[in-house]
Amino acid sequence: MTQVTEHGTPLQPAPAAPPPAAQPPAGTPRPAAPRRRRRSPAAAACVLGGAVAAGLGLGFLAVLVIVLWISSPYPDSGPGGALHLAAGLWLLAHGAELVRYDTLSGVPAPVGVTPLLLIALPALLMRRAARLGSAPGDGSDAEEVLPASAVFSAVLCGYLGVATLATVYAAAGPMPADPISAGWHVPLVAVLAAAGGVWAAKGRPLAPPRLPRRWPAGVRRALARPRYALAVRAGAAGALVLLGGGALIVGASLVWHGAEVKGSFLALTGVWSGRFAVLLLALALLPNAVVWAAAYALGPGFALGSGASATPLGFTGPPALPRFPLLAALPAEGPGTLLTCATALVPLAAGMAVGWFAVRRARDVSGGETALTAALGAVVCAVALAGLAAASAGPMGSGELAEFGPVWWATGVAALAWTLPGGVVVAVSVHAWRNRPVRGVEPVEDDGWHARGMREQRWEALRKAAAPLIPEPPRGPAPAAVAAAADPVAPADLAVAAPTGPAEPASGAPAAPVGPAEPASARTGERTRRLTLVTTLHPSALAHLPLPEAAAPAPPEGQTSYGTEAPPPLVAPVAGARVLARRRPPA
Repeated sequence: MTQVTEHGTPLQPAPAAPPPAAQPPAGTPRPAAPRRRRRSPAAAACVLGGAVAAGLGLGFLAVLVIVLWISSPYPDSGPGGALHLAAGLWLLAHGAELVRYDTLSGVPAPVGVTPLLLIALPALLMRRAARLGSAPGDGSDAEEVLPASAVFSAVLCGYLGVATLATVYAAAGPMPADPISAGWHVPLVAVLAAAGGVWAAKGRPLAPPRLPRRWPAGVRRALARPRYALAVRAGAAGALVLLGGGALIVGASLVWHGAEVKGSFLALTGVWSGRFAVLLLALALLPNAVVWAAAYALGPGFALGSGASATPLGFTGPPALPRFPLLAALPAEGPGTLLTCATALVPLAAGMAVGWFAVRRARDVSGGETALTAALGAVVCAVALAGLAAASAGPMGSGELAEFGPVWWATGVAALAWTLPGGVVVAVSVHAWRNRPVRGVEPVEDDGWHARGMREQRWEALRKAAAPLIPEPPRGPAPAAVAAAADPVAPADLAVAAPTGPAEPASGAPAAPVGPAEPASARTGERTRRLTLVTTLHPSALAHLPLPEAAAPAPPEGQTSYGTEAPPPLVAPVAGARVLARRRPPA
């Protein structure tokens, strides 16, 4: 029978399913699965991000140089020369040395003082490119995120490719870059910035590296301790205090030599575009001046030529200073004064900062551990200052200007000598103060309660003491008071009846009342508070509970509620009982 649809058309039969493939025998090896194609778009995007980061830095400097060239009344070259100069300045921002050929003597003069403010631009762009390359997209596919090493390599390739083209392009300009200097300065800045971006994208992990087991156990334990993050924080605090003190010294010197600074600024050029260029250059070199002032406060100072140096103890040698506003704020030539020697307070404050930030809040840290952390923080501070001094110094020409700025190794040694003793002393003192014994508290006598091994003995004693609290039901007839307490219908107010048997009163004392005594508050009409005992223990244990004086009168001497014999003493107090207060309703 032919099947048709609702419109009358015949229904096509479904195609037959292909027969299942024959399974290979058990011993036959399976063919290897095809390798998945590598995800090249993500890597290409990282390479493009590195190239864009380099292009943005170049474009910013190119626009700035073109604006200054247009506004200059006496341009030396055309727009091509300005663009070549912008490429050279971009390489100078990475620390590369430029070579100036148009000198009065005809000898090429190197320019190696890198404005530290310009380094921030390529470093931030490179870090941003690496961070964006490591971050996931929409989170739909986890495999779209490349590993950290792949992102680092891809972004670095894109950035260094543009840097190579910029080096070749700047070689045809008026101030080309030294190829050897550019060959290691540019990759160094790019590697550090890219590593920082990848590390930030991965959540800034601080886990210690896995050390091989063949290393000694003491070395592995020492490297696994959490003192290093604290030491880095303490060293960074000390370096920031030194830089802050250097900024304070620079500001005070600029104000103190305000007339000389103003005269130097106005004497360089008379047009507003030239003064604007001088102002931008002074702002770019301001971080260099801060580092130089920090080296000045530490003691080694900085060089102002081949035979001149400025230290707190004096300004020695004939300085070869070009006319520039920041250089006009230097101290006067001659021996140092009390004001220049007062700059030693800055490294003292840095040592105190290292010691303060090296102390941990935990009380289980020993004094030796705290001292070691402070010493490591001093080393970190010294390394940071040495690196900044090396980046801020360099030649400004040939001959007398071949040495300009602080000496990096001398600055690092001076920073370590200032911060190491002060940091250790302050750290140990603060640690001892925070862990001092509390005054005015009498020492507690050792009664064995907190002794080692007493915990198990106490639990065993509690288990044995809790056994009599849940005894078996009594076989004989229970006393009237116990039966009344076991009756759930009986009122919950606690009251113990007097013994039914005759009681002999004590000599010279009146006979005890047969019934329970009426409280005094009931006779006066006052409201009383009664106690309700809620417990899950056996009723026989309630007879041993102390009752209020108003609820049950004291039995005659020598008798109890059970009779003439005294009840067995309790081994442990009743546990699990709640006492609820209830008031009698008004009559």
